[in-house]
Amino acid sequence: MLRTVLEQFPAGGPRGSWPAEEFAAARRGEGVAAEVVMDLERDAFLVVVGQQHPDRGH
Repeated sequence: MLRTVLEQFPAGGPRGSWPAEEFAAARRGEGVAAEVVMDLERDAFLVVVGQQHPDRGH
């Protein structure tokens, strides 16, 4: 499965602040299957959506 990054948020946000989760929840409210993943190399939270692999046609 391929993933598309919708938005990126720094991991060092203020305590109690979850901007990546809030952004993903808003996208899910719009019907987009968004999820939050951690990118350790960038030290960031990414909001991503999955896509079917074009070669598989599913």
